Amino acid sequence: MKKILVTGATGQVGSEITMALRQKYAGENIIAVGHSRQPSSELADTGPYITLDVRDQAALIKAVKDNQVDTVFHLASLLSAVAEKLPQKAWDINMNGLLNVLETARMMRCAVFFPSSIAAFGYQTPALNTPQDTIQRPNTMYGITKVSGELLCDYYQQRFAVDARGLRYPGLISYKTEAGGGTTDYAVEIFYAALQKKSYQCFLKADTQLDMMYMPDAVNAAIGLMQADVEQLSHHNAFNVTAMSITPEQLSTEIKRHIADFTISYKIDPVRQAIADSWPKHMDDRCAHQEWGWQPEFTLSAMVEEMLEKLAVKLSKQ
Repeated sequence: MKKILVTGATGQVGSEITMALRQKYAGENIIAVGHSRQPSSELADTGPYITLDVRDQAALIKAVKDNQVDTVFHLASLLSAVAEKLPQKAWDINMNGLLNVLETARMMRCAVFFPSSIAAFGYQTPALNTPQDTIQRPNTMYGITKVSGELLCDYYQQRFAVDARGLRYPGLISYKTEAGGGTTDYAVEIFYAALQKKSYQCFLKADTQLDMMYMPDAVNAAIGLMQADVEQLSHHNAFNVTAMSITPEQLSTEIKRHIADFTISYKIDPVRQAIADSWPKHMDDRCAHQEWGWQPEFTLSAMVEEMLEKLAVKLSKQ
């Protein structure tokens, strides 16, 4: 990777991957692309920034060509809860955007990173130790676009030799960028509420078990996969990755170790609860370990401690 373009660079994942890549490869080599959100000063001041819609293939090709891009991290998408409210728009952005990226990569000979999700699974998938290769019948538009995206990436890799690689992310937790429409957003919101109000009303049931990952691990996983020797990869795309499998109750208990008077209550959102219930409780990520050496660094306790510390500093400056 020498010149990298990051779509969705103002989003929760994209903003952090962009900055990590700029620290690793120098800011001028990482071209951030956004659309509807204004870039942060950090993002705008540390390297090139372009405003474009990933559904505009001509603009995408021009950005890749003008900047001599060899790798695209494609992170622009509508997330799960938002996609259920706007399913037609979600299909348009998530699928047509990805198709444009893959077509651009085919023509300009670029590698592609595509993030899939636990949402690519469904009720018929084994919920515990979900295999790398298993039945995928999601019943949400977000999940449908993710499993379709996995298949499309595999097709372009096999048919056109596009080096398309990807991960199935669990819920992601970060103090830097607030969550934006995901079913696992409670795991970010709870930290803000704990520090600001010492109470939180959760939209999922207390015992809803889902895979989670702290953002530094998510960033390292994406970069690590793209750096891996292609000869060692059997799957290329849609690797299961996880770091911890937790419930809202377990997360709140860990927060109480630091904020003793923190309390949690529950008001269930039927839409997001139904989505969460269709997802795995824990994915088997041995293929990622074996094929490219995936290994998370953060445990639940280490993540909670750092989240509270870093977020408290952030909130004190606002």
